Parts: sequence; C-alpha cells; structure tokens
Amino acid sequence: MYKSSDENRSNQFSKHIKHYKIPELLTLSSGYELSDCEISYETYGILNKEKNNALLVCHAISGDSHVAKHDDSDIEGWWDIFVGPGKYIDTNKFFVISSNVLGSCMGTTGPNQINSATNKYWGADFPEISISDMVLVQSKLIEHLGIKKLVSVVGGSLGAYQAIQWGIQFPEKTQSVVSLAGGSRLTSQSIAFDIIGRNAIRRDPYFYGGQYYDKEESPDTGLALARMLGHITYLSQQSMSDKFDDDRYEPKDVDTNFEKQFSVGSYLAYQGDKFVERFDPNSYIVLSQAMDKFDLGENSISISNKLKNKNLKWFLISFSSDWLFPTSLSQELTKALFMAKEQVSFVEVPSNCGHDAFLLEDDIDYYGKYVSNFIEHIFIEDENTNSKQNKKSLSFDHELILDFVIGSKNIIDMGCGDGSLLDYIKNYNQGGSLLGIDNNLDELLHASQKGIPVLSLDLNSDLSIIGDKQFDTAILSLTLQAIDNVEKILNEMCRIADKAILSFPNFAYYPLRNMLYEEGRAPKSKGVLGYEWYNTPNKRYMSIVDFEEFCSEKKIKIINSRFLNSNTREFVQEEYNYKADLGIFIISK
Repeated sequence: MYKSSDENRSNQFSKHIKHYKIPELLTLSSGYELSDCEISYETYGILNKEKNNALLVCHAISGDSHVAKHDDSDIEGWWDIFVGPGKYIDTNKFFVISSNVLGSCMGTTGPNQINSATNKYWGADFPEISISDMVLVQSKLIEHLGIKKLVSVVGGSLGAYQAIQWGIQFPEKTQSVVSLAGGSRLTSQSIAFDIIGRNAIRRDPYFYGGQYYDKEESPDTGLALARMLGHITYLSQQSMSDKFDDDRYEPKDVDTNFEKQFSVGSYLAYQGDKFVERFDPNSYIVLSQAMDKFDLGENSISISNKLKNKNLKWFLISFSSDWLFPTSLSQELTKALFMAKEQVSFVEVPSNCGHDAFLLEDDIDYYGKYVSNFIEHIFIEDENTNSKQNKKSLSFDHELILDFVIGSKNIIDMGCGDGSLLDYIKNYNQGGSLLGIDNNLDELLHASQKGIPVLSLDLNSDLSIIGDKQFDTAILSLTLQAIDNVEKILNEMCRIADKAILSFPNFAYYPLRNMLYEEGRAPKSKGVLGYEWYNTPNKRYMSIVDFEEFCSEKKIKIINSRFLNSNTREFVQEEYNYKADLGIFIISK
C-alpha cells in the first residue's frame, strides 16, 4: 500500500495510556459548564527534580496521546520519527507529555463517552468546543503533574493551533511555542472542504441525528468520505503525481465498496475505510468545527493585539507545497508577532509532501533539526552557555562591523549565513534581541544551532513582514552586490532599523581593474571576491565612489565609513577607491 501519514495507525490503545479526572467544573468558551471531564495522556522520559524539562506535544485532528512507541513491544505512534530517545525531541533530555484533546474519541471526554448526567452517550449533545477549551483541559493536566512552566508546546496542524493558543492563553506556563504547518486561521477554501466532510457524515442515512451508538449501523460511509476528502487536502499535486501517475490504471486490490478503478481511487478508499475503524464521526464533526472557528484576526494588526506582552519565544515552520495551511498564514502570524515585539523565528521548508510533510520523513532533516535546535537552546539557556567565540576567527569585515554595533541592543543581520557574527554579538549583548535572515536553509540551520532566532527570507522579496524601527541596527555584509533592487533594500533597512551597516566589495580595486584591462579576464581576488565568472552571485559591480554618489543622489545619510584592504588587513585612507577592496558604511534616513 502507498506510504502515508496514517501508515501505522490502528484502533488499538497503548498499554501506557494514563487517565486523569479533572475534579472541578470547567466553564467552556461557550459558557457551558462541563463536569467529570477526563483526559487521557501519555508521558515519555523522566521529569527531572526541578520539573523544568517538560514539553507538551499536541496532535492533529485524527491524532491521539500516543505520539510515539514507549518500547519495542508497544504499538506504533503517530510521530515515532520525531519523538523518542536520541530523536529530534529527545526523551533522554525532555519529559514529553501528549494528551488526547477534549472532544476526541481516543480516551478523553468526547461524544463517544458516557455523559454522567444522563448515563447515555453524549453523541450530538456534546457541547461545542474551541481550541481554547482543549488548551484549558491540557493546562489542568499540567497542573496535576506539578509542572509550573513548560519548555515548549509543540504541535502541527490542529496541534499548531493548540500550541499557538497556549502562548496566548497561558504564556506564564510555557517558555516557547513551536507551530508546524499552522497559522492564524484557516483559509475559506480549507473551511469549504471541512463543510463538505461534515455534510457527508450528517447526510449519511445511519447518522440518526448523531445518536447512533446503540444502533446496528453507524455513519461509516459518511466518515470515510470525509476522510477521503480530507486526505486529498493533506497532499500536494506533486506528491499525488509521484504516488499515482506511474500506475494510474493499476489500482490496488482492496476490499471496499468505493470506486477503485484508478490507483488514486483504491488509495483513498483504503484510507477512508481504515479511518472508520478507529475514529468517531461525531468527534470528527466537533474537532473540525473547532479548527474552522479558530481565528486570531483578519490581518496582522488585529492578530498582534492578541499577542502583546506574552514574552515568549516562537518558532513557526511552514511547508512550501502545503495549500491547506499555506505559508502566507505563517508569514502573517510572524508579522503579527514582530508587531507585538515577541521573539519569533520563521522558516519555510521546501517540500513536495503537502500538509502531511510534518508527519513524514522526507523533509525531517530540516524541520526536525530546526525544532531540536530551538527547544534545546531554550532549555539550556543561561549566561554560561553562550559560545565564547574568538574575535580573530571572524572575517575582517565582521571584525570591523562589530565596532559599529557598539551600543546597539536589537540587531538584525540580513544575510546572516551561519550566524557567526550574531553568535559573537550574542556574548556581549545580554538582554538585547537578535535576528538572522537568510534564504539558504543549510546556513540558517547552523545559525539556529547557535541559538539565534532566524527568518528564512529572500532579501529580494517583500520585507514588510518586519515592522518599522523594530531594530536599532540592520547589517548587510557582503550581500549588496547580489541584490536585485539596491534602492529598495537600503530603504527597507533604514525603515526597520535606526541605522544600517553594510559592507561590499569595491570593484574599482586596482588588481580587479588590471585583470579586466590588462589580462582581459573577469575580476577575481584572494580577498572578498573569490568567485569565478560562472558561479558568482554578484549582480552589481559598483565601486566605493559609485555608492557614495548613490547615497548623495537618494538622500541617504552616510554616518560613518571605513575602507580596507582585506589582503593586507589594513585601513586605506587615501585613494581608497583604487587601493581598498572593501567598503563599510553606516547609513540612515
């Protein structure tokens, strides 16, 4: 059968599942008062003496508390590739908690449980719930376990909504939030698919108004159709082509009443029929409605009002082929977090796997390592854990840029590479905020490994995700010559920061002139310009004088400047446009 995120899921319960009955009455967001609420959960690893190594993992709509196997004899978990000893969320270090959400059907109070007030199944009488209600129930479990503050709340899809809501609802109970394939609210297109799914269930002749538990038949066909439709939204065009194009007319032999004349048809039929074995139709309705109604606001301004003064660290991860929770949603939330002056990292992972990417191995080397770097730095972060980098290990232009950032607390490095410069600054910038931007995910991963907040962004694209004057200093080191629109990027740097520091190679440096004039060859030097003509990222071939004239013409103020010969590591004061191969400027508007 075809590989999917549901590959090893079953209707079995792990023998390690635990239950906690909440002793008090819960007032839900609808005003309904819920009594006798029971939550099923599982824990992994050991809670340390200080109880400060705990982490909560939140599941997606069809998930449960069984995030991973506890041992070789245990049933498969839904995130075994991610959680466990030595894995990205390392249970040798962290005490991991995962609970089944309120309204689900895998042990926590939901429609398929008995209502103690009537001694009958809740069924369609189960109250409408919200993401905030799910989080409220989880918070009661965390209190029961004696944990005052979590290292992080991590989740994908519906789990991402829960993680984000934790940051809004209980910021004092967690240090950070990790959202994978999430956002501020669903698109109308995504809600449309859920509406069709719920209608398929409700219109099933065996739905009986939601009270089908004592009937001989249940709305299995409606639930299977809802899952088949939902499963399409979890994939991408590319992933479906990869799975089904080669054997389009060779369907698998599965026992089903659904059409299976195409390979994609037999796959969807299999997924739908398998889902019926382990999930409750009423729960699907309740949870999908809660997901559809999660809405932080229609734009970044309204969203930011809900995020102010949380004082948390946030990491948002999206996937390029996810059209159910597109990258634009995470970007909008990132922008709102910047506006709220929260510390936020955002990365878009290139993927062909669609929304399911966060559950599959294909792209785990990116999203897994980013999450691992993030949560581990939060756990160990104190004054003594910062790396003590030798200033002389930095490049020459970075050494000099350091002199220019003295007095700056909030610094953004636009084109940060592996984060070496920000890593050095971090050691002497206690209490300030740092951010590294790059479009190279491998380099950015090294930066995140140093504990630096990161933003995956192409500088040639729209930088409006970052608000006005959010930083004291913006740095652009040896990147200006690779920018499409120089005027735009300089204006943006001056918009988002009080001052901008930039360094760039001087193409009027005399060895480069001689190469072109005397040898007839493309300019190249041992200093800052080591590229060949065929692999250079450079698009601009300006000189120091060119830049000075540009600033004068565009009314850009040059606050300070230095000119260097990087080969001799000496400052150049006279004939700098001829003798210096590197210019460094501080500018503002």
